[in-house]
Amino acid sequence: MERPPSISEELRHCVVHGAQPTVYYIPDFISEEEETYLLQQIYQSPKPKWTQLSGRRLQNWGGLPRPKGMLEEPMPGWLDAYCHKVSSHGPFGGKTANHVLVNEYKPGEGIMPHEDGPLYYPAVTTITLGSHTLLDLYAPVGRSGDDAVSASEDERHLFSLLLRPRSLLVLRDDAYRNLLHGIGAQDTDQLTDKVLNLNAAGARPGETLSRGTRVSLTIRHVPKVLKTKFLLGRK
Repeated sequence: MERPPSISEELRHCVVHGAQPTVYYIPDFISEEEETYLLQQIYQSPKPKWTQLSGRRLQNWGGLPRPKGMLEEPMPGWLDAYCHKVSSHGPFGGKTANHVLVNEYKPGEGIMPHEDGPLYYPAVTTITLGSHTLLDLYAPVGRSGDDAVSASEDERHLFSLLLRPRSLLVLRDDAYRNLLHGIGAQDTDQLTDKVLNLNAAGARPGETLSRGTRVSLTIRHVPKVLKTKFLLGRK
């Protein structure tokens, strides 16, 4: 399988075998001290930065992506450092990440299977803080000629990934464009052979893991950016 030429050697060696091409998982991408620091910064952010959604709450940093372009907002230094750290591994084709979603999931919370769409460079990177989760990957729905069009969610489930605290997950190219990803709304996770990165995540089939509060940094690159000065100058 040919690897994208832009990625780092470290990322290249962390490909998840058996998954759709271009799925990468790096355990212990950050240290415990970095994890503590990031959680402190997140929870010290002003309350208006939080948006409550069904099943989770989030913070949006860098701007709000829209079809015509993202109105760029300053990225705080504590997040900008990790935008550069992740980007140095090449997941965005040499571009630097400019957008971060901070998601908080309490035990029992999750997110429906979805795709991130064309507003972003075709790669999504995620740093996990606080607690593990299982990310489930699915065949798409409603694609012409696809046998999975009328299949149930369970039938479309292809594989899962165990995301440990302090790890980095990268989904790009085929895995980004052609699969849906989601998190089940549950308190515990039963590990099976369908979890393809068990060895890298230090786990075994048959284990049951209880979830705590998980915070994720979803770090991406938005190609279309509108500069604030440009917009202010328009009449």
